[in-house]
Amino acid sequence: MSIGDPVPRPDGPDKVTGRAKYAADQSVPGILHAVCVGAPIPAGRVASIDIVPALAAPGVVRVLTHQDLPRLLASAPTPPLASSFLPMQSDEVRHEGQPVAIVLGETLEAAEHGARLVKVTYERTTFRAAGSGVAEDPAPDSGYVAFFEGTEFTKGDPDAGLAAAVHRLNAEYVQPSRHHNPIEPSATLARWEGDQLTVFDAVQHGYGAQLVLATAFGVPPANVRVVCPHTGGGFGAKGYVWPHEILAAAAARVLGRPVKLVLTRAQMYANVGYQPHMVQTMALGVDADGRLTGLKHDVVNLTSISDDYVDKATEASKGLYATPAMHLRQRVERAHVNLGTPMRAPIEGPGTWALESAMDELAHRLAVDPLDLRLANYAEVNPADGRPWSSKKLREAYAEGARLFGWRERSREPRRDGDWLVGTGMASCTMGTFRLPSTVRVRLKADGTAVIESGFHDIGSGTLTIFPQIAADVLGLDPGAVTCAMGDTALPEAGRTYASSSTIGVGAAVLYAAQEIRAKLARLAGLPADEVEMRGGRIERRGGSNGVPVADVLRQAGASELVGEGTFALPGGALFEGDGKGTPYAMRTFGVIFVEVGVDPELGLLRLRRAVGSYSAGRIINPRTARAQMTGGIIWGWGMATMEASHYEPTLGRWLSKNLAGVAIPVNADIPGDIQIHFVDEFDAHASPLGAKGIGELGATGVAAAVANAVFHATGN
Repeated sequence: MSIGDPVPRPDGPDKVTGRAKYAADQSVPGILHAVCVGAPIPAGRVASIDIVPALAAPGVVRVLTHQDLPRLLASAPTPPLASSFLPMQSDEVRHEGQPVAIVLGETLEAAEHGARLVKVTYERTTFRAAGSGVAEDPAPDSGYVAFFEGTEFTKGDPDAGLAAAVHRLNAEYVQPSRHHNPIEPSATLARWEGDQLTVFDAVQHGYGAQLVLATAFGVPPANVRVVCPHTGGGFGAKGYVWPHEILAAAAARVLGRPVKLVLTRAQMYANVGYQPHMVQTMALGVDADGRLTGLKHDVVNLTSISDDYVDKATEASKGLYATPAMHLRQRVERAHVNLGTPMRAPIEGPGTWALESAMDELAHRLAVDPLDLRLANYAEVNPADGRPWSSKKLREAYAEGARLFGWRERSREPRRDGDWLVGTGMASCTMGTFRLPSTVRVRLKADGTAVIESGFHDIGSGTLTIFPQIAADVLGLDPGAVTCAMGDTALPEAGRTYASSSTIGVGAAVLYAAQEIRAKLARLAGLPADEVEMRGGRIERRGGSNGVPVADVLRQAGASELVGEGTFALPGGALFEGDGKGTPYAMRTFGVIFVEVGVDPELGLLRLRRAVGSYSAGRIINPRTARAQMTGGIIWGWGMATMEASHYEPTLGRWLSKNLAGVAIPVNADIPGDIQIHFVDEFDAHASPLGAKGIGELGATGVAAAVANAVFHATGN
């Protein structure tokens, strides 16, 4: 067996020794280095640009402005194009840090020096600062609105439900903007050969970049090749296509030489997305037994002037608790800032912060155990439309998590540990299940090795471990004998490497491809395809012994390898499916997080002391990588709750502290060793032939609310 084994990650040695190559590590002959000059104003126009001093600097080859770049075709859909506004197509400035010039040098140092010498004057215009508080309905033609099929949902009569409630809660929950800070900044190397474009790019979806670049330059998608085998942290910031990727390719076309553009840490704050500032208003009503009678959830998130990005936090309220009546609404606050984007556990990450905080406040008012309130509102079917769940074992996750944490035995009053006040808190976790079509090619060679070929990306989530496990399980190989060729649009097209979707889509395609090889091999060996199994380099009847060596079967057939093709398709040929839409089943993952925190009221310190996460998330392919994913999610949630915030200066209209010196993120010293992860034994045959669902982002949901609930328990505030 291989599926279900805690196989260690094979890519670890390559990453710690530097053998793994990232986008910024790539180089080709004749390369030029590009550095963007960013606008210091949030709104206005470029009045003049003096490039003469920069051109006089040693090593500077060219300075490009909006007058030098070709007019690009901005008709690609958003998403995958992140923003419909492309800089350097005119003299207009719409946010601070927007590129207004590109300096190209023979060395990075020369380009950086030249960028400091470019003199730009601006005509400022009145700008709308973030935090204006003006909430507006998103534009109906926004691609982000279409992505979620609308921004308002009503079931039943929520006003009547709230009016009839015995107990009601109205509360507002605010979270600041916060930026992705992956180890690898965004980077692009573009090279044109005639009308053929090759791009080494730090992305999570190479095929999306291929489509956008082809559209922008008016060439067929087949003429664009995007290569990205390793992505040094994605978390959503590299999921869509940002202007710098198009600008690098445009500069390469103008100069006729390869161009590499690597964003600095500060430029990452202004030129790719972030999780936007969000204000959530909750109204809950319950009857005398603590069962919900009505729910309202209104969300306003920050967006740019040009595009209405919607982080649909209301989905958490739509799918977690049995609610007879609900009204959910999403709006945006437009400002002269760069556009937001999904950030690990978007949608339910912010949504559970509000919903689970409100549920805990309600439990406090009712003087009931927070876990009992959640159990009283357990949703046996999907609350929005009554469909049965494809699988759900949240009750079991609640019970085992509570047992591991000692929730029922905990002190109901806060306790002291020296100078520390100690409190406990809990919250439910949930995440939508996203399924994307994928194709995979597997090659089984006569030497007993196999290669998986598909254009998925390695963003550090364990795909390079579990996909070989799946193939090895079918082909009877050691997982170490299976390698991956990936991260290249020249390979069979895989679904996007985000939305916790890779195991479902690409993993299923790997399974199908390996099964096709096994069937072909069975026929060559004269065995019934549905009665064979493979192990130890041999194929045999199930339950038999010895069998036939694979090498002998291939040799007798005159073949050096067998090739299997696998495709995971969605009903009706859909390109995307969320939460089982279009199927008879609603699909979600679920869980619960329990935390214990310490608060030092004199010094204002907050420490995580221990945590237990228990999850209902389908079949677990590799418990080691799955446990690491959930632990990382809990750490991510801790950072969200206690440390991370991107501060905005409204007078200047810019982000402050655009580096890791002024932005706190969790480090080893912030995280205790006592984090327990438990998975309920579950197999979801409706979500995937593997029985698996996505898990990576689930661990980051609910954590912020659990931490806030624990702080309240400790301090009463």
